[in-house]
This record gives sequence, C-alpha cells and structure tokens, in this order.
Amino acid sequence: MHALIRTIAQHRVAAVLVFLLLFPLLMPYQALAVNILVFGLYAVGFNLLFGYTGLLSFGHAAFLGIGSYATGMAIALAGVPWPLAILCGVAGSALAGVVIGYLAIRTRGIYFSMVTLALAQIVYYAFYKADRWTGGENGLRGVRVDPIDVAGFRLDFTNPTTKYYVILVFVAAALWFVSRILASPFGAVMEAIRENDKRAAACGYDVARSKLLVFVLSAGLCGLAGALRALHLSVVPIDSLHYLTSGHAVMMCLLGGMGTFFGPFVGAAVFLWLEDAVTNLTSHWMLVVGIVFMLFVLFFPRGIWGTVLHELRRRVPVPQPAAGDPPVVDATREVRQ
Repeated sequence: MHALIRTIAQHRVAAVLVFLLLFPLLMPYQALAVNILVFGLYAVGFNLLFGYTGLLSFGHAAFLGIGSYATGMAIALAGVPWPLAILCGVAGSALAGVVIGYLAIRTRGIYFSMVTLALAQIVYYAFYKADRWTGGENGLRGVRVDPIDVAGFRLDFTNPTTKYYVILVFVAAALWFVSRILASPFGAVMEAIRENDKRAAACGYDVARSKLLVFVLSAGLCGLAGALRALHLSVVPIDSLHYLTSGHAVMMCLLGGMGTFFGPFVGAAVFLWLEDAVTNLTSHWMLVVGIVFMLFVLFFPRGIWGTVLHELRRRVPVPQPAAGDPPVVDATREVRQ
C-alpha cells in the first residue's frame, strides 16, 4: 500500500490526467464535464495564491474575466485564430496580475483581500461601461471557434467530446506547469511565506517579489481558464468579472481542500454538480450550496480531498528505517503538495 501511495505521489499529474480522461463518462452530460474542467483550472490558479502562499484574494474573477474578454475580442473583433487568442487571454490576465498584484501586496491580511476586491470591481465597471467592445451587460457575442486541422485530424468545437479533450490538453499543460512550480525551490519559498512571511524574509528571501510573482502566475492560470471558457461558451458573459465568481473560487478551493494538488478539481466538481442537480429541483440553489459549504467548513475543515489525504496519512504507517539506512520520506506528504 505504501509503495502504491509513493507511486501516486511521484506521478501526481499523470494520476490526475488519467482520471480526467475518463471523467466525461462519469458526468450526466459533457457540457458539465467541460465546465468542471475549466473551473477546476480556475480554482487551481486561485489555490496557488491562497492554498500554497496564504494570500486570500476576493478579486480573482478579474483575471478569469480578462482572460475571457481578451480571447473573445481577439477572435470576434480582430479575427485572430483561437490558439493565438488563448495566448492573448493569458497575457492580458498576467499583465493585469502585475498591476493589481503590485498594488495589493503592499497590504496584508484582510486589507489584502479588500484591495483585491476593490480593484476587481474597478475592472468589472470598466468592462461593463466599454459596451462598444465588450457588449456591456449583454456580454461579448460572436466568439466563433472555427475548426482546424492538426496532424490530419479535424478539431471541431461543435462536437462536445472534441471540445472536452482539446480543452484538456491546455489544462494538462497548466497542471504540469503548476506541478513543476511546487516541486521547485520556489515552491518551498511559497510555503515558507504562507507559514511565516517575516521569518522567510529573515532567511533572506525577497518576500514582496515572491508574492508578486505568485500573484502573476495565479492570474495567468485563471486567465487561461477564462480563455477556455470563452471558447466553450462562444460568448463572454459579464458575470465572468462579477465578485460572486471570485467567491466561487474560494468555495471550490475550500470544498476540495486548499493547499492540495487535486483538491480544487474535487471542489469544482462538487460545487458545479450540486448547482446543476439542485437547479432542477428549485431556483434557490445558492441556499442549498451555501448550507453544504457551511457543513463542510464546520465538520471537514480540510476539505474533501484534504480529509482523504489526512485519513490516508493516518492509516498508512511509514516504515521505520533500520540502523544505518537512510531515512524514509513520507510519500503522502508529496501527495498533499
């Protein structure tokens, strides 16, 4: 059992991708699977800042929305091919991350959260009023995703299965990128800042620069999620920038387990599945989801995936090395990261 856990820990990206390859078979319809894929990536980007660095942002919808609008405007207004339009979305969100992050990291605690919320609302208002380019309250229309030929295969986004697996390619690349960040020395710096930023500074790390870099990386990942959402919906709704969408990232992260690699996807799946199931029964789905969220916060503070990992670490003993042998590394710690 311990060897199995070690194998999963060493190949966490592969394990997640194998699950995501089979994921559409578990969902009632593929559009829901695509939504979970997109919002799972959005939650992963938020988790990089909140779960691993300890910075709670209430304004991450700004990066999801900017990624969506930049991609949508590149396609609808400039006629840019959609693969290049995705890069426009990521670049636009990363640039916004530089500006917002530079202003936000000057504060700490709840003030950081409030500054990100205020700046995100400024972005929302700016896009809402720029209806000539963004469509205003009606959103941006005409985001056409034309079929393209790749290595002899025709990729047509009107096919839900094709759409899911094309989006999965981008998500897989993002997950690999996040995995490399967490496994690097910079990943250790992030966790050091989360635990005690003053001690991290005393150890010689440039805390302000590290926070800004994490903020920009998080913004870029959320921008990629927004770009993929624009391709999925073929429109960019104004609610992509709404503060409630920022709240969704917080809820998904806490439901799945903050500071875990797979937790954001679990949280996104539970949140969106509940939304889809409850809306078929009542229009007050937010009340039901809110009650579920409250119960999880009270009784499962580690989140769903975080609780699973905690129980796994508790039940699977780590073998002790014999005299003279090198110490054994707890493989479940790598799973947690």
